[in-house]
Amino acid sequence: MALKATRNDVWIATIEDRAGGAAPVLEALAKAKVNLEMVFARRLSEQPGKGLLIVSPIKGKKAEQAALAAGVAKTGAMHGVRVEGSDKPGLGARIARALGDAGISFRGISAHAIGKKFVCNIALDRPEDAERAAKLLKKL
Repeated sequence: MALKATRNDVWIATIEDRAGGAAPVLEALAKAKVNLEMVFARRLSEQPGKGLLIVSPIKGKKAEQAALAAGVAKTGAMHGVRVEGSDKPGLGARIARALGDAGISFRGISAHAIGKKFVCNIALDRPEDAERAAKLLKKL
């Protein structure tokens, strides 16, 4: 089975680095019936007491309005590619090698296997790199 690779917008919010800090944002999106495929959060070491919440996708006017009201905004500094397909040993290495050989440097990658399927989210710095990565990875 060929890989499915699609570009996606990346939406981010600064949250409080405390127990439950991500909950208000995620609850607001859930209330608006936004169906997220990816949620990632981490502390911001350069801003003690703050964290970064990354979500995608945010699609449609109602979802965008809910995201903005919850303090989540589309960023132009990070561009996403979602890759999915059948899980196979060494697939992560093949993805990393293909990107590297093409001169595409990713700023972050997260991959998970569930049963016989996998999904991988790749964050890139430039929209051109996201476009190239999506095209390239469809051919693996």
